[in-house]
Amino acid sequence: MWASIQSYKYVSTLVSWFPEKEAISMASLSSLTPPTVPVELYVTNREKLLSSLRHNFSQSSRPIHGFVFLQGGEEQNRYDTDHTELFRQESFFAYLFGVREPGFYGAIDIATGKSVLFAPRLPAEYAVWLGEIKPLSYFKERYMVSSVYYTDEITTVLHDEYQGSGKPLLFLLHGVNTDSDLFSKPAEFQGIDKFDTDLTTLHPVLTECRVTKSDLELSLIQFANDISSEAHVEVMRKVRVGMYEYQLESMFLHHTYMYGGCRHCSYTCICATGENSSVLHYGHAAAPNDRTLENGDLALLDMGAEYNFYGSDITCSYPVNGKFSSDQALIYNAVLEAHNAVISTMKPGVSWVDMHKLAEKVILESLKRGSILVGNVDDMMVERLGAVFMPHGLGHLLGIDTHDPGGYPKGLERPKEPGLRSLRTARELQEGMVITVEPGCYFIDALLVPALGSSNTTKFFNHEAVSRFKGFGGVRIESDVLVTDTGCKNMTKVPREISEIEAVMAGAPWPHDKASTGKG
Repeated sequence: MWASIQSYKYVSTLVSWFPEKEAISMASLSSLTPPTVPVELYVTNREKLLSSLRHNFSQSSRPIHGFVFLQGGEEQNRYDTDHTELFRQESFFAYLFGVREPGFYGAIDIATGKSVLFAPRLPAEYAVWLGEIKPLSYFKERYMVSSVYYTDEITTVLHDEYQGSGKPLLFLLHGVNTDSDLFSKPAEFQGIDKFDTDLTTLHPVLTECRVTKSDLELSLIQFANDISSEAHVEVMRKVRVGMYEYQLESMFLHHTYMYGGCRHCSYTCICATGENSSVLHYGHAAAPNDRTLENGDLALLDMGAEYNFYGSDITCSYPVNGKFSSDQALIYNAVLEAHNAVISTMKPGVSWVDMHKLAEKVILESLKRGSILVGNVDDMMVERLGAVFMPHGLGHLLGIDTHDPGGYPKGLERPKEPGLRSLRTARELQEGMVITVEPGCYFIDALLVPALGSSNTTKFFNHEAVSRFKGFGGVRIESDVLVTDTGCKNMTKVPREISEIEAVMAGAPWPHDKASTGKG
């Protein structure tokens, strides 16, 4: 009975959100078409790896022989049930081979450049339950490899292909991801004892290959940005007081899948409103985007689609009622100014740590102008006050993973100061990197209360003004930015200026001419 009442209330509310005059806008179509994925993308990635490995071997006077050998991902069941979770390929394997099916292995002969896939030998009943059993020739053509065999032939095939003396040498993937502190899994198969293995060479070289993107990779990242930007604008148009946060997530996921063919999201959607917008990774199972939107709430929506493994990561912040209050405008413009200052400064050779500090300083200066802070901003920087308002890093590398690897190559130390230690990379920018620019300003009690009570920082606060922002939440503005030879290009295309956001929420078209300038 309760479910029926709730359903009735939901339908009634839905009608009030979208009256008849808005029916046409509800049916608006996308201007985008999912692009064909060029198989040459993975050939190019393999060639990049081979070139890097051969250079590495040449520099260290090592013989150029052996096989790069990776194990693809396996399907996973939900605990002890027969429910199979939707499969998504392991990222390094996806980078080199583009294989969407589970259970594969892949090898690359370093000496000859030949690439070999090993497919699982499927049982006859697969054809009954899961569809046609593809011949090996299908995978050879689809993934543009030199040859394809079955996984139970790995030992025989690689011994036959090996041109050196002694046991064939396999370079296996083993190394730590500096974002998760988890290790990649080296390949395992029956018969591996008949090979010599190297667990140290491959991971740093392959990780570094992923740091800069080819034009083919960039085309997919751009599409993921385009469809996600479009979806963000759709949510911006349709958000209404009285909705649930999960309905904003649902609208985004629907648009990117319906019009972009994006079955996967780059990460769990963060649809935070009100005080929830100060929870940096809101949206998880214990905080599942389930609050009701209230008049006066600020929404922080961090959502990005994934297209053919390549991702996007975009955050928009705006009031759910379509009109910024003076306090909301103050904080929003502080973050927007930081976002724009960083993008205007980015170019090859620039330190990402310096960019983080620039964002902090711009935000602190804005808060001082708004009479929330008092005193010398340089003194605030020394005391790391910026980390109270922006405890996360400015951004991260983006590609096949939302937090793409390579942020801390060997020899590069992670900063230890508050805020800076949260940076996912401390590198200098390089042409071809795609990195997120995502400054934020949050009012988090767990950070503000100690700072207000500390003898080192309490003097910087206008305590009466800060108290006004209790329960305010936070603002984050995030764009995906490509580092070019002379500067950078913003790949994200959403309204950013307050006037643009309010106009779109009131029904104005998007994009405007300004949207193509690369500064949005």
